[in-house]
Amino acid sequence: MSTAFLELKALSFAHGGAAPTLAGVDLDVPRGELHCLLGRSGCGKTTLLKLAAGLVEPRSGHVRLRGRPPAQARADIGFVFQSPTLLEWHSVLDNVLLPISLQRRPAPADRDRALHLLARLGLDGLAQRHPRQLSGGQQSRAALARALLPAPPLLLLDEPFAALDAITREELQQDLLRLCADEGSTVLFVTHDIAEAVYLGDRVSVMAGGRLARTLVVDLPRPRPPGLRAHGTFARAVARVRAALEDSAGVCA
Repeated sequence: MSTAFLELKALSFAHGGAAPTLAGVDLDVPRGELHCLLGRSGCGKTTLLKLAAGLVEPRSGHVRLRGRPPAQARADIGFVFQSPTLLEWHSVLDNVLLPISLQRRPAPADRDRALHLLARLGLDGLAQRHPRQLSGGQQSRAALARALLPAPPLLLLDEPFAALDAITREELQQDLLRLCADEGSTVLFVTHDIAEAVYLGDRVSVMAGGRLARTLVVDLPRPRPPGLRAHGTFARAVARVRAALEDSAGVCA
């Protein structure tokens, strides 16, 4: 029996009678790892993330989170979408509390944790604002706080910073690393940005044509030191992952 925290085994998926979006994907993610899925648009990385979350069912193969299928482990999974998907008629605080509110009335401890997460993400004092009053980066921070509120052991993120400017994106990457380390979260993060995958990931899996073409270990210090992106070690790691991605060129349209 596998001892992986998250196990994706022989996964295949197709929409209706279409050609398979995924074909025979195997991936084990150990507890506490931040694992990045990297690939061109259409290569199946978001579909793989949805399978891990139990949002869609595989044609064949299985997903196990601590030995259980996603349907039995909903409370253990947090999901951050490409768009922040905040409810416009709710305050920022009520948006963050939403995972609790859908199950029960939030307790004072839930409110305190939500405010604590907002403060750690630079949103202190903005809890009573509405999403339209926030910048794009602030909305992304609120969405991350919402996903972290129930302290899920597994956090799944689907290109959550793709629409942000470079500086805000780098700040949120640092926030994500810090919070996930503090929370002890295991993370599966989808991106098409090579530098982002290298900066965040303990390992990076390159996807192409609905398959995992290669998985690489990112040999960089953890936690990431200040100024790492300017160092030659980071540039060499990016070049190594870029070469693996380019080797898969033509496999995935």
